[in-house]
Amino acid sequence: MPDFLSNQIKVITGWIEPNIRLWLETRQPQMWVLATVAGLAVSVAAILFRELIGFVQLFWLGDSSENVASAARNLPWYMILAGPTIGGLVVGLALHYLVPSRRTAGVADVIEARARSGSHLGLRYALTSAVITAISLGAGGSAGREGPVVHLGASLASATGRLFRLPDWAKRTILAGGVAAAVSASFNAPIAGVLFAHEVILGHYAMRAFVPIVLASVAGTILSRLWFGDVAAFIIPEYQITSFWEIPAFALLGVVCALVSILFQVSLISTDYVARNLKIHIILRPVIGGLAIGTIALAFPEILGVGYEATDDALRNQLSLWLMLSLLVAKTAATAITLASRFGGGVFSPSLYLGAMAGGAFGLIASKAFPDLASSEALYAILGMGAVAAAVLGAPISTTVMVFELTGGYALSIALLLCVSVANGVNHAIHGHSFFQWQLEMRGLFIADGPSRHVMRAQRVRDFMVPVTDEENNKLEDPDALPVLHPGDTLEKALRTFDSGGHERLPVVEEKAPDTIVGWADQVRALRYFNKALVEASEEEHHH
Repeated sequence: MPDFLSNQIKVITGWIEPNIRLWLETRQPQMWVLATVAGLAVSVAAILFRELIGFVQLFWLGDSSENVASAARNLPWYMILAGPTIGGLVVGLALHYLVPSRRTAGVADVIEARARSGSHLGLRYALTSAVITAISLGAGGSAGREGPVVHLGASLASATGRLFRLPDWAKRTILAGGVAAAVSASFNAPIAGVLFAHEVILGHYAMRAFVPIVLASVAGTILSRLWFGDVAAFIIPEYQITSFWEIPAFALLGVVCALVSILFQVSLISTDYVARNLKIHIILRPVIGGLAIGTIALAFPEILGVGYEATDDALRNQLSLWLMLSLLVAKTAATAITLASRFGGGVFSPSLYLGAMAGGAFGLIASKAFPDLASSEALYAILGMGAVAAAVLGAPISTTVMVFELTGGYALSIALLLCVSVANGVNHAIHGHSFFQWQLEMRGLFIADGPSRHVMRAQRVRDFMVPVTDEENNKLEDPDALPVLHPGDTLEKALRTFDSGGHERLPVVEEKAPDTIVGWADQVRALRYFNKALVEASEEEHHH
């Protein structure tokens, strides 16, 4: 009997030991601790960010809560104009003297940093950007607070990864953990924070990354709930699905929400394009934008700030059909002006706002057309929130869960899934990509094309070329004999150049010294480098 037990123990030990060894070799204990610490730090930063927004509001609204529209209605007209305009001046001065890029940061910057192993997230820039965005939103800028909080959280986590010299996959994981903590702390939505980090930031689900990201999200939620309380962001009345005959109406609402999201994104893109082509000094851009926002707010104070009060009113059936339709136009214009004039802010909260207005208006029309079948407007407003936000962000899964957590309503799961899926499908069919993807494509980064295209466009000739030695002849004797490559050329361009001319080896020259060879690029070496990068990307996505 003892021999039998001894053999069984050896079998079990032989089975467990390799797993424990791999767990230690991949630095999982360290990752778990760092992710928890990063989550707590990000939560503190998110709390301070929200409090700073309220502090800025006090100077002109006399109210630090999210009831911005109610406070604005009690102000004289000149104060409504002065708040965003003076705030714009402060933002313009800060951008000119403190931010070399002349813009604040957001989610797209985090996705880009993840694609580049987190090496492009500076903590100082993140802190400066967060303060400028808090001033922007506190002064009445019509945007969301999620973008800067996500960037700030990712930057704090990324700094942790650099401090402890983590490998690239671990840097990406800890960065995603910071994002999860930022989302969960900002919106009291821990599950959505985890899913958002995987779906939008990492772009895949991996077991190796799951536990650290969850730990960061949980840590971020705990501190946030201790400070703000464990309550849903929106308090909604009772609702129910009246009849399954409404299913076609839910699908139709998805189509409507897709059109709203497309018009919203087109407005943001076109306004940004116009602003880029206007020769206006960076200090004056937010001033002019702030004056325009204040002018719109004279008629519709609901467009000021993050807009949660108006969204909450739509969920509780307290807005008329005319007002909701008007706010759809006014909020779209105000947010486009806000972001194009270089105020800081994100697009998630405006997307929720527009979705609530579109859904609420749809519900009112449906209840008048089919009074015996239509559910309450609150139900349609919730569905609209999820559908528009998911289409704009390109994150249907995490957005669906986030709407559940923001509203505390899980009974509408079938209707919400249908509405969100239809909205995303129609948006993709017509518009082709999310708002974040558009931002990245403007910078030449095509994440949506898949890992192969991304690797080909992200990697450069300098990464795989063989530098020339002092003994070699580094003069290009006949420039017309062979095409040349430059160190900054993409891997995609190099492979196309090899293929188009049937070349196996090409010289690499600097653009400033076209007759001096700095290295040689081999086709076989380039292909090996390409395959190695693809294998690494695949291993990270599927590592268990």
